Amino acid sequence: MSYSQVDIDEIASKNDLFRAMCFTPLITRGVQELDDVFGLIQAVRRFTEFDEDSDPYGEHDFGSLVWYGTKVFWKIDYYDQELKYGSDALSDECRRVLTIMTAEEY
Repeated sequence: MSYSQVDIDEIASKNDLFRAMCFTPLITRGVQELDDVFGLIQAVRRFTEFDEDSDPYGEHDFGSLVWYGTKVFWKIDYYDQELKYGSDALSDECRRVLTIMTAEEY
């Protein structure tokens, strides 16, 4: 799906708001074993270090950071109301899911 820059900015804004407000991110087994998981979730919520390598489309749907020496990725995926993957990120029907995982689990 091709988006205009205005659409991309809106998607990024929605993703930033969702990430900041997400109360129940999915966390993998590897993340569960890390120190201070709650602190990691807070760091993901406050993440702003987007660059062209980690965010080439400008949608703020992926990021990485190092947590207590472990490289961690987070990703937002889009689903429709029937939980079919790949929903239109601009749709009001879009359900966002935030997953936090170690780089080894990606």
